[in-house]
Amino acid sequence: MKSFEHYFLNKQYARVQELGDRLAEIDPLIDWECFRPIVGEMYDNHTKRGGRPNNDEVVMVKMLVLQAWYGLSDPELERQANDRISFQKFLGFPERIPDRSTVWAFRERLIDHGKDEKIWEELQRQIDTKGLKVKEGVIQDATFITADPGHQRVNEPRGPEAKTRRNKDGEWTKKHAKSYFGHKLHTLTDMNYGLIRRLETTTAEIHDSQVDLSQPGEVAYRDRGYFGAPCKGYNATMDRSVRGHPITKKQKNRNKRISSKRAPGERPYAVIKNIFKSGHQLVTTTLRTHTKNIFSCFSYNLLQLNTLQKKQPT
Repeated sequence: MKSFEHYFLNKQYARVQELGDRLAEIDPLIDWECFRPIVGEMYDNHTKRGGRPNNDEVVMVKMLVLQAWYGLSDPELERQANDRISFQKFLGFPERIPDRSTVWAFRERLIDHGKDEKIWEELQRQIDTKGLKVKEGVIQDATFITADPGHQRVNEPRGPEAKTRRNKDGEWTKKHAKSYFGHKLHTLTDMNYGLIRRLETTTAEIHDSQVDLSQPGEVAYRDRGYFGAPCKGYNATMDRSVRGHPITKKQKNRNKRISSKRAPGERPYAVIKNIFKSGHQLVTTTLRTHTKNIFSCFSYNLLQLNTLQKKQPT
């Protein structure tokens, strides 16, 4: 009976495949099985009392990728995973689709055990084994990930005791006379392949210059916002004028060269915000926002890996 069900589902999916399925393209790009032991370590033992998951570990990771890719809430993820044949194919046609509560609890458990970071590290390991290591340099930048401030005024204290169901950790900041509430996503993008290699999440009021994601030996291209800030790599930060010291023509030409190299660093944010619809998060803490950001960047890297594969000569 099970084989007949799989035959019927695959026959249904065949039409979708003819029309084009991006999920089917990204599925074979990485080894999903490598995430199974990472997730499995969160559970004490293999008995029912030990808290083993009711759903396959790889299915759960893929559910969070689907959520990030399509900008879905937990309830909408559950609905679409049960409704869309392409989602079910990506998940491997599991006997049971995880419900919204299971997805929420799984994501919380990832945070509590630090496994969201381990999943990101495993993705980076797989990228490196494909021969896509950083070569020429990296681009560091940051973007706002907004959140709902609730009905509190700007100057009212927030935190765990805040009397609101809205974001408890986010902070207000102003840029170009416009106010933002929430967090910042800081990323380091590889210049050669356009892949996000490192990320950090802070509250919105943290200045870009306070976060350095570079490593020794890397050429780090950064905009004027990082001027004067320390850099562990080779500092290729754009110059800016200071009081009594306007920038010279030589510095202006240098800025133009750096700006042209930095331009590809904006693409991840355009994808994350405009395609994945993840520029605004409804979760309530910085840790939860960071996990959401990890899977947004995870999904972006899958998209970019697919682009790189299509560019390879046949």
